[in-house]
Amino acid sequence: MSDNTPNVGKRVVRAACPHDCPDTCGMLVTVEDGRATKIQGAPDLPMTNGALCTKVAFYLERTYSEQRLQYPMKRVGKKGEGKFERIGWDEALDTIAAKFREIAADDPRAITPYNYAGTMGLVQGGSMDRRFFHRLGASFLAHTICAEAGFQGYKATVGATLGTDPEAFAESPYIIIWGANPVVSNLHLWSRVQEAKRRGARVVCIDPLRTQTAEKSHWHLQPYPGTDGALALAIMHVLVRDDLLDHDYIRDYTIGFDALAERVRDWTPGRAALETGLAAADIEQLAREYGTARPATIRVNYGLNRCAGGGSAMRAIACLPALTGHWRHRAGGMLLSTSGTYAVDSAKLERPDLYPEDPRFPPRTINMTNIGDELLHRADPKLRAIMVYNSNPVAIAPDSNKVRAGFGRDDLFVVVHELFQTDTADYADILLPATSQLEHWDVHKSYGHLNVLANVPAIAPLGEARPNTWVFRELAKRMGFNEACFDEDDETIAAQAFRKDHPRNKGFDWDTMKREGFQRMDLPTPFAPFANGGFPTPSGKCEFHSATLEAAGHDPLPTYVPPREGPTSNPALAAKYPLAFISPPARNFLNSSFANLPRFLKAEGKPWLDMHPDDATARNLTDGQRVRIFNERGAFHATLRVDAAQPGIRTGVVSAPSIWWQKLSGDGENANAVTSQALTDLGGGATFYDCLVQVEAAA
Repeated sequence: MSDNTPNVGKRVVRAACPHDCPDTCGMLVTVEDGRATKIQGAPDLPMTNGALCTKVAFYLERTYSEQRLQYPMKRVGKKGEGKFERIGWDEALDTIAAKFREIAADDPRAITPYNYAGTMGLVQGGSMDRRFFHRLGASFLAHTICAEAGFQGYKATVGATLGTDPEAFAESPYIIIWGANPVVSNLHLWSRVQEAKRRGARVVCIDPLRTQTAEKSHWHLQPYPGTDGALALAIMHVLVRDDLLDHDYIRDYTIGFDALAERVRDWTPGRAALETGLAAADIEQLAREYGTARPATIRVNYGLNRCAGGGSAMRAIACLPALTGHWRHRAGGMLLSTSGTYAVDSAKLERPDLYPEDPRFPPRTINMTNIGDELLHRADPKLRAIMVYNSNPVAIAPDSNKVRAGFGRDDLFVVVHELFQTDTADYADILLPATSQLEHWDVHKSYGHLNVLANVPAIAPLGEARPNTWVFRELAKRMGFNEACFDEDDETIAAQAFRKDHPRNKGFDWDTMKREGFQRMDLPTPFAPFANGGFPTPSGKCEFHSATLEAAGHDPLPTYVPPREGPTSNPALAAKYPLAFISPPARNFLNSSFANLPRFLKAEGKPWLDMHPDDATARNLTDGQRVRIFNERGAFHATLRVDAAQPGIRTGVVSAPSIWWQKLSGDGENANAVTSQALTDLGGGATFYDCLVQVEAAA
């Protein structure tokens, strides 16, 4: 590391934002005498244009925070107390390896990793760690907690997570922003939407909450959470009924239209109005506007897929651009994620071929969304060890009372590799200090543009912090894993992260990447992926009828799956807990990242609950009052926000911007005290926004 991070003089280093955001900004880090002194956006990266969000703009405060873990530690108090004493790296790694060997001798599947998007880097987020756990024969972890339902629904229709080039949004005359809040969570796409507005585009926002994006849109529709699929089916009903279709595109590039037309025949706007809470006239108008615009594009995000029918809802929405032919145009179509555009060489990065072929221990997968139940009683064989990195499950996983109870098991060996002492870290038996993005190598794809980015270490690791890759290399040595892949350094891994045989990676060169910071995939500018069909589905067409879903036992046509916890779908539960609860990202946090730093805690203020004035009046609650939000799973407290002049949320719904660390929230709980471990219809995803609660004045 020292050869790449000289400690003398002044220099500027190319870096990439590692966080779970579509924008994946290029960064320039100024280093003076070994210390990073300035961070700014890279002005030459086309999509991000030198701008950073208000969190990453202060990234040096995170890097040099006094809260950073500096050295390995072992637990000396009870689990959850967060009491540790310092040890050396050798003792820490020897302890972990010895415990893993002991458990693996009985059944290696009793060990599981728990990781997610603390870094989105392909090196630190999904290479040496995957090799290690594959070679060990540990349980696989299904990374479902964010987007898997939507991905499955979208891919069943379109084939892969490809879509409209984000840069082309600036040219679109009609934009629907559906279940997304790009002003907060996709800043650089929003700049393109603003440019489109200046050119005369109409912008429609569909969201139960009056977000910052909704406030800046021309029209805001507020459906009940979990009913987006019903809205999409009703839009299709109007498109078919009124012949607002591109028949040539349907004939040439789709399959299953006749069956789809029959399916949506009964989905009148009036029927959808009963499910969504929208006016039938508004649904009619939205469908006509969308069907007559030339072209229109949809930015859809992950919020709407976190309900029982999230996969089906995404599938239904994904049919719309093919029915209308909006895919023909570079500024038309739909964007969920650009992640499927990248030809990542996962086999080389992760080495699944290392998994032992032992008939005694067939592969077993743990769904990260169900980690509470898996730790407590469901996993067979019982989980005896868990290693957490790039995630904070005690804070972010649903049904947190069960998650805490699971991590609190005395017979569970817990390892946490982290920058800070998170809620999860408090339960660690061994706690290891991790590097920040400024202290290690990485390479990044994006899910909001079409560029590959290099991250060059700007400074030496602080204290005794070490990258994920280093930790797993050292553990592999102690476990006796002698395969050559465990000796590869981080640059070697980065250089092989993308398939050399794929045309989109033409000209990819790691040395050039390090110097220039980024490289656009070999694609036209802008990129219109389905202008002439070419869908990466089994049929090569947009699949209104999916034989793949049918073979898996699902409805082959778009359908509506109502909320598991909703007033019409579950009236008995709604009688006790009548309010739909959502917990979208707080503006000053990024999931649970940044949520411990003084600047962002001050900006966020306290845990809030947004409620419509009518719902507050019915409960004799007032703005600024401390309230208790509860259901059968648990409870947490927040301060009520009620805007009588301009309500921020529709009736029957409450919203708690999230996610707070439990130990910083004021009552030791957060929004996940009330969320459910129930899974989505497709992909086994989390249903954070399919949740009923009641609200009362705090005692």
